Amino acid sequence: MIRPKSPFRRIAAIAAGAVIGIGTMTMFAAPASAHHPEPSGTYCLASDGQATVTWKVGNSENIDATITAVSSTITSAFTGGDLKVGATLKAKGGELLTATQTHTFSDSKKKPKIELTVEARWERPDRIVTEHRTVAATKSGMCAAQPTPSPSSPTPTPTTTASPTPTPTTVSPSPSQTPTESPSPTPTATTPPAEPVGTVESTCDKLTFTIENPADGKIVVMTLTPNKGEAKTLTVEPGKTGSVSFDAVEGLTVTPAAEGLDDNEPIAWEKPAECNPGQGGGKDEPALPLTGAATGGIIAGAVVLLAAGAGLFVMARRRRVRFTA
Repeated sequence: MIRPKSPFRRIAAIAAGAVIGIGTMTMFAAPASAHHPEPSGTYCLASDGQATVTWKVGNSENIDATITAVSSTITSAFTGGDLKVGATLKAKGGELLTATQTHTFSDSKKKPKIELTVEARWERPDRIVTEHRTVAATKSGMCAAQPTPSPSSPTPTPTTTASPTPTPTTVSPSPSQTPTESPSPTPTATTPPAEPVGTVESTCDKLTFTIENPADGKIVVMTLTPNKGEAKTLTVEPGKTGSVSFDAVEGLTVTPAAEGLDDNEPIAWEKPAECNPGQGGGKDEPALPLTGAATGGIIAGAVVLLAAGAGLFVMARRRRVRFTA
């Protein structure tokens, strides 16, 4: 007698089809857009107010990026490293970009504001991402003041002794003392709101602007005006993240405007390297939007695998118990 197959095997056949389908979708799904440079900095402050700052910049992604902008709150030049616009930011775990700055602050007792802003650009087959990060340097201790050249010994000036002139004795009024002004109370330093982080992403069919507003920031209201179509307003509360997208067409540029935004230059949509024919740029017939890899193909493959699993289940049910002599 041939024993019927266990019902657990039937369930396993269906489960295998589902697992394969879901696994296929997971394998080809595109990763979330978390691209960002990773700057850090330390400084030492001498008694004369001179600060020496060391900057380092890493990469959050497993592909190289290109530095597109670098700025610091102190004006001295970057030296002793390769951190500059156009430099290649090696993939995560690779060599960091470095730079050094020196600056003398007038008040050595006041904590100086030393911040670095770095913008980088990543090019993937299906998207182009640009994002920046701002970091404040942390104090690493005191450093020795730079030696200053000692002045040359002055030439002694001959002293001429003059005959004393009799001075009439006069009763001068007691000198009035200059009133000492009481020091004005030092205003309590308030921590400025944290700056929001902006990301620009070009995919085959969209140009997307995203703002991550930190919890200790202030409300952000940004107006985005395209050269083709109507303007859109992006409002992001503290602790929230918001985004606005525009349909990708050839020649599309979008101009951002917001309070405190220094750079109001138009931002252009850039077509990624791998886009399907007719996708993006407004050419031919518009294709269905994609999310990461070809979503339609992935779903179709998963459906086929699920159907195969269901077929195995039906075949198993049709089997009959047969007795043999």
